[in-house]
Amino acid sequence: MSRHPTRWLAGLLLAGTGLALGACGIPTAASPTPIAKSDVPYHLLNPPTTTTTTPGEPPAVGVPELIYLVAPDGHLVAATREVAVPASLAQVVGALLAGPTATESAAGIQSFLNRTGVQVTLTAGGVATVTFTTNPIQVVGPDQTLAIAQVVYTVTQQPGVTGVTFAITPKAIEVPTAAGAQVPGPVSRADYLPQAPLP
Repeated sequence: MSRHPTRWLAGLLLAGTGLALGACGIPTAASPTPIAKSDVPYHLLNPPTTTTTTPGEPPAVGVPELIYLVAPDGHLVAATREVAVPASLAQVVGALLAGPTATESAAGIQSFLNRTGVQVTLTAGGVATVTFTTNPIQVVGPDQTLAIAQVVYTVTQQPGVTGVTFAITPKAIEVPTAAGAQVPGPVSRADYLPQAPLP
């Protein structure tokens, strides 16, 4: 019997631990071996999609707004335009001044307004003052009434707007009504019922 049983036992345990650790090593191969698809975790085959946003830049969002153009029958017709949020009255009128799309023009829809700069202010009483940089109306006769009706119907489509006055920088102007009068305003949809969209 050995005089040092403790030393002999410790040596035996150390050898056993070495064998166990050797068995746990990562197997190696001379070349890469393909792994069966069934052995690959699902989330590695179908990684989740991610979106990146830039801080301080909210995503562009549009809201549909109605503008009024002129149909072939001489009545107003509503058209939808996407306006950036929050939509201002000036943006809505700007969309109107941009005129019909190619598809609308092909269908005979037109506008009697030309592009120009525009500002719109709204009073507490619900009257919007539309101020153009230059005269947007380049037509004569009854078409002038239709041009004003386009603006009136478009602006009064917005909540809280009851009437419209007009100006060409910096001077207020009179506008024609369906009754044939030239008035300083404010004018409303009631002044342009003969031009109203057909039901």
